Amino acid sequence: MSRKLRLDAVLIQAIIAGALSFSHLHDLAEAAGQDGWKAWAYPVSVDLLLVAAWRRMRHHADNRAAWVWFVIALAASLGANIATAGLLDLGNVPAWLRILVAGWPALAFLGGTLLAHAPTTPEPVTSDTAPLAASDLEATPDVTVERAPEPVPELTPAPAPAAASAPAKAAPTVAVPPALLDHARKIADTHHATTGGRIDSAGLRTRLNIPAPLADAITAQLA
Repeated sequence: MSRKLRLDAVLIQAIIAGALSFSHLHDLAEAAGQDGWKAWAYPVSVDLLLVAAWRRMRHHADNRAAWVWFVIALAASLGANIATAGLLDLGNVPAWLRILVAGWPALAFLGGTLLAHAPTTPEPVTSDTAPLAASDLEATPDVTVERAPEPVPELTPAPAPAAASAPAKAAPTVAVPPALLDHARKIADTHHATTGGRIDSAGLRTRLNIPAPLADAITAQLA
């Protein structure tokens, strides 16, 4: 309940401050020779520039241009409040103030345009076909293989040859992490869609930066 009352009090205070500032800006513009609807347009222009600069500062706190335009709009608002407090004869406004009031629309338009169309730094986008480094394997939750200085492929011994047949040397079997196999399958699919052919063991070895036995084992599983 106290939080709701606090928010309501802040809102009422903002409405009062905005109405008084709006009135002061109108009176100053009217005294500077801007009569009719033009005098009402000046406070709207100042407040819009102030809000645009504030929104830009919230999303990009290190944006110096947003700070500059925020200070300019705040100075225009505070200047009107001070000028209408009896420190300035509104019946005899000096020429320099008339020039500032007359030139404000162009200045506000420039500031609003720069704030609205200021470039933003895009976030880096990672490609699915980029080589998978050892650090990426550590960050993948599905991978259970820990990083070692020099990983040695796990080999399973070949079955013993029959007595009547000549001894034959079987190819060693290498254990492939599931995450590495899934990433290799994406690379193979992209390669097939691009070139129309299957990627070979040498290509996988280059793309994944892995030993040759591991690349051969992945190629065999992708066949």
